[in-house]
Amino acid sequence: MVNIETQIFNLKFTSKQIARMSTKCTKQERDELLKVKKAMEKGDMDSARIYGQNAIRIRNTGNNYLKLSSRIDARIHLTRSTA
Repeated sequence: MVNIETQIFNLKFTSKQIARMSTKCTKQERDELLKVKKAMEKGDMDSARIYGQNAIRIRNTGNNYLKLSSRIDARIHLTRSTA
């Protein structure tokens, strides 16, 4: 039983870390969008396009982190219900 509880604790901890990484991605995406806005105001469309691509990539990464976190949470509940 101690081993299962340890595994559940480790999974919870990992899930929380991944959720935090998702929030960091949200903040990074916001920063990239501000860079897009500033580059467009300057008329530098090439840089704005690159910043926009970065924002999209960061958003997708954040969404993948959320998916992984929810999968880990589901595994925690499944493990807990069988134990």
